[in-house]
Amino acid sequence: MALFDTDRRVLVLALARMADAVGNSFLIVVLPAYIGAHGRVAVDQYTGQLAVLGVDLLVVTPSLLVGVVLSAFGFLNSFLQPFTGRASDRAGKRKVFILAGLALLGVASGSYALVSDYRLVIVLRALQGIGAALTIPATVALVNELATTDTRGNNFGVFNTFRLIGFGFGPVVAGFVLTRYGFDAAFGVAVVGAFLSFLLVSFLVSDVEETRAKAGEDLSIAVRGDSGLLDPVFALGVATVCMGITISLFATLEPIINERLGQDNVLFGLEFGTVVIANVLFQVPIGRASDRYGRRPFLVGGFLLLIPATLAQGYALTPATMIVSRFLQGVAVAAVFAPSLAVAGDLAREGESGTTLSILTMGFGLGTAIGPLASGYLVRFGFVTPFAVGAVLAAAALVVVYSQVQETLVDPQPIRAVPGD
Repeated sequence: MALFDTDRRVLVLALARMADAVGNSFLIVVLPAYIGAHGRVAVDQYTGQLAVLGVDLLVVTPSLLVGVVLSAFGFLNSFLQPFTGRASDRAGKRKVFILAGLALLGVASGSYALVSDYRLVIVLRALQGIGAALTIPATVALVNELATTDTRGNNFGVFNTFRLIGFGFGPVVAGFVLTRYGFDAAFGVAVVGAFLSFLLVSFLVSDVEETRAKAGEDLSIAVRGDSGLLDPVFALGVATVCMGITISLFATLEPIINERLGQDNVLFGLEFGTVVIANVLFQVPIGRASDRYGRRPFLVGGFLLLIPATLAQGYALTPATMIVSRFLQGVAVAAVFAPSLAVAGDLAREGESGTTLSILTMGFGLGTAIGPLASGYLVRFGFVTPFAVGAVLAAAALVVVYSQVQETLVDPQPIRAVPGD
C-alpha cells in the first residue's frame, strides 16, 4: 500500500499538518460568524460607500469585510513564501522554520478570543499568514527531499491527503462546536491543533543531512521557459492561483448560501469540507498513478473538470446539488495538486526545493486570498457571478497548462482503460 511505501518522516509531517489544518480550517467557518451582528466583532461602522477625494470607489459590505479578514492570511502567506523558502534553502534546514511557523499560528489562534475590534482581527489573521509562510515552503521542500522521481507523486499524495483530512474535517466539526460551545471553544481547538503539530515535528522529524545551502543571491523567479513562452513551474504557479480562487469563492458567502439553500452552519461546513473529502479519497491514488503514467494527463484532466464543477455551484438550489458540485470540484483539485508539486519537484535543482516549490504554494495561497475578496465583491452582481468568473479562470488555467507544461516523468506508461499492476 502507498502508506507503507512512504518515508516515516513524510507520514509524521502529514500527521502534523493534519492536526494544524483542523485548527486552522475551523477559523474559515468561525471567523465569518465572529464578525458581524451576531458575533463579538461589530463592523457596522466600517460599512457604507468608500470615497476618496469625493469619488465613490465601492460599497463596503459585511461580506466584503469578512473577505478582507480571510484574505489577509493568504496575501501575507503567499508573498512571503518565496523569501522564507529561499531562506530555508540557504540555511540548509527546514525543521526550525516549521516549528517557528507553528508557534506563531498557535499564539495568534488563541488571541482571537481576547479581541473584539475588527482591526485587531485583521492583525491576528496577518500574523497567522506569516506563520504559514514560515511553515509551508519548508514542509513541502522536506517532503520533496525525502522523495525520488519514482515516489514523488506518492509522497505528495500522502502528505496532501492527511493535510486535507484535517482541513476537511475541521469545518464540519466547527459548525457543531460553534453551535454547542461558542467561540472560545472553537478558538481553543485551533490552538490545540497547532500545539499537537509542534510536538510531532519537534520529536519525530529531522532534516535531510544532504540538504545544503546552495541557493544563490538572486530571489527572482524564472518566468520565461527554454522551450515555451513560460517556464513550466511558473505556468503551474499561474494556474494554481486560478485554482485557489475557484475553491475559495465559497467561504465568504456563508450567510448568503445558507439563506439561498435554506440551511444552517452545519450543512455549510459539510459543503465546504466536501471539496476536501474528495481530495482525501483521490489524492493518494492520483499521486501514485502520476508516478507511473505521468503528470500531464492528470493536470489537463483536472483543470478540464474544474470548469463545470465551479460553474455548477452558482446554479445549485439545494444542499444536495451544492454538495455534488463541491465534490466534483474536489476531484478536479485532487487531479491537479500532487502532480503539480511532483512536476516542480522533478524540475527543482539540488538545494533549491524550498524556492521552486514555493512558487506553487505561493500561487495557491494567493488564489485563496483573492477568492474571498472577489466573491465578496462580485456577489453584488448576482449569486452566479462569482462562480461564472471562477469558471472562466479555470478555463484560462487549462489553456496555460496544456500549452506550457510538458511531461517531466521519464518513460511514463500508457494509461489503459483498466490499469494493471
